[in-house]
Amino acid sequence: MGRPPGWTTAMTGRPALRSPGRPGVNEHREVRRQFWLRIAEGLSSEEAAAACGVSQPVGGRWFRQGGGMPPLSLAPLSGRYLSFAEREEIALLKAQDKGVREISRAVGRDASTISRELRRNAATRGGRIDYRAVNAQWHAERRGRRPKVAKLAVNERLRDYVQERLAGAITDGEGRPIPGPNVPWKGRRHGRRADRRWGTAWSPEQISRRLRRDFPDDESMRISHEAIYQALYVQGRGALRRELTACLRTGRALRAPRARTRRRGKHFVSPEVMISQRPPEVADRAIPGHWEGDLIIGLEKSAIGTLVERTTRFTMLLHLPRMEGHGQQPVVKNGPPLAGHGAEAVRDAIAEQILTLPEQLRRSLTWDQGAEMAQHVQLRLDTGLDVYFCDPHSPWQRGTNENTNGLLRQYFPKGTDLSRHTVSDLNAIAAALNGRPRKMLEWKTPAEAFEEHLRSLQRASVATTP
Repeated sequence: MGRPPGWTTAMTGRPALRSPGRPGVNEHREVRRQFWLRIAEGLSSEEAAAACGVSQPVGGRWFRQGGGMPPLSLAPLSGRYLSFAEREEIALLKAQDKGVREISRAVGRDASTISRELRRNAATRGGRIDYRAVNAQWHAERRGRRPKVAKLAVNERLRDYVQERLAGAITDGEGRPIPGPNVPWKGRRHGRRADRRWGTAWSPEQISRRLRRDFPDDESMRISHEAIYQALYVQGRGALRRELTACLRTGRALRAPRARTRRRGKHFVSPEVMISQRPPEVADRAIPGHWEGDLIIGLEKSAIGTLVERTTRFTMLLHLPRMEGHGQQPVVKNGPPLAGHGAEAVRDAIAEQILTLPEQLRRSLTWDQGAEMAQHVQLRLDTGLDVYFCDPHSPWQRGTNENTNGLLRQYFPKGTDLSRHTVSDLNAIAAALNGRPRKMLEWKTPAEAFEEHLRSLQRASVATTP
């Protein structure tokens, strides 16, 4: 039951101030700060929420509201102000009917600080003055807010300039607008191979730098590129609409923390199988038997596997036919890879080809971090082939294979269906490529160089036979 207007408290004799609302549970500044620190370490919003003791939906909401960017400082809190832990200790001592000076000695704060805290940040919603740590923290944070109006929100001329360069209409030679595809904004990044919204699409840094050239004498027409990003990503800034993130070149609706992008490696790639652990003899190309591999992708995810020997440039092609049911049944998420180049199919194709060679010519294989090599441990057990992975986005670390794939595009152009080629077709193309003379082999063919190594291995084995 509500109190009549003008009622006074027994403690102060003054009209009590009613609470402006119910404080959020576990949403005070320190918890949010811990959440964003976990995000900065690379954790997902669900993992960061669990580490801070809040629910996963709350963590996801915080991340979306911040646009992937921390809306508060992550620096350690100053000891000038009471922390949430200190307020919890004050609440416990207060519940035990301890006096102000006794509480101040236990907490290590001045008695006036404790007295002011109990008076200012008490809970009054229930008609009584009770001190609870969560309510006190909420009152202190609400009172300490000093919201700053965004520059783009108050400077209409600057806002119009930014929006025109970011999302202005594309025009033809006569200045008539060309709308481009009609792409609704759904609050998430555009999909793969999907239409993108057309716009002028200047980057925030280009806009920020160009302002100095277009308005050299007008200091009001200045804004940093980071302020533009924050106006796009952070909800509640009241300057730029979130939908304009579709005009950024990345098309991201949320900002991706740097630490999270560094964790995007495949789960099956461990430090001991990285290219940095590969023996130095592989780089010298002096000893044959070290291979590089990759997939050539064609129309509708058709693929052909390629294996190239580093010393002789000898090439073998892997036949990867489509699996039964491809194109006849709907695609199932996390279902079997019916396109034919799943991890098991690639493992079996490599093993079938590599086991036709003597053991001395199957020493190692270097591949990129594609999911098709998730079965590399079993491949090593089956063939004895040591598998190593390149660093992310580093195709030059298997340059021999990249060069060979470029040569193979003469026979397998991009955008064509590679599944129509039979094993005989692939063997014929590999033979043609291995029959071309190479400059780095002193104009010998890869087939001739490979045969020389085979004969030398045979002679060595005969010489060592008792």
